[in-house]
Amino acid sequence: MSHNESYQIRRSTRAKRARIVVSVDKVEVVVPVRMPIAQVQQFVKSKQDWIASARAKVDDHVAKTACFAPKIYRQGAMILFQGENYLLKVKPVNDTRCIAIEFNQVFIVSVPAVMQKKLTTSELSEQIRAALIAWMQDMASRQAVQYARQYQTLYQLQARSVRIKTQKSRWGSCGIHNDIYLNWLLILAPVAVFEYVVIHEICHLQHRNHSAEFWQLVAKHCPAYQQQRQWLKQHGASLMLFL
Repeated sequence: MSHNESYQIRRSTRAKRARIVVSVDKVEVVVPVRMPIAQVQQFVKSKQDWIASARAKVDDHVAKTACFAPKIYRQGAMILFQGENYLLKVKPVNDTRCIAIEFNQVFIVSVPAVMQKKLTTSELSEQIRAALIAWMQDMASRQAVQYARQYQTLYQLQARSVRIKTQKSRWGSCGIHNDIYLNWLLILAPVAVFEYVVIHEICHLQHRNHSAEFWQLVAKHCPAYQQQRQWLKQHGASLMLFL
């Protein structure tokens, strides 16, 4: 970070001294309300090496943990599923008319040989992507129903229905008629994250808010829920890129 690089200043009534918070998209300097701007600038200047080191650590963490969708769905691509990346293998077959997906620690995509010959790389990629999404949505639906049955019994709370949806801004929701909707992209996240979101929405059947009582109920069967929430905060935006 150069001396001229921008940073945000946030004045806080609770701050007793200046501190710097480095995140993915910004550098924030939290200072006491009455600290003069010249003093703030001098403080930031004295922390240049620390800021550079902190930004490098953040960038390294993002690079290691980011969830990337393949640019082209073809042989050798890596596919994210339940928090892990798995190899994609494409197998041309003669006795089928549509793409079929199998998974056994590797994604095997059976593609009609005629289709593979006729389509461009880009067109075939789109067909494979669509087939994978359909497969993922089916898996997400099965997983959601399995978790809902398990936790509805434990909580003695009953949803009218549990459905998978494509949502660009929410991981789950609980309707006024006790219908639970879950984002199919959760199947890409670690199993514990998907499980947490199901528990979260089931708890809304009893508490339609995020009160202390609500979080106590969540914690009853998901003691590490804050860890799962943090995972979604860190990786949620990159998961949405799969849409």
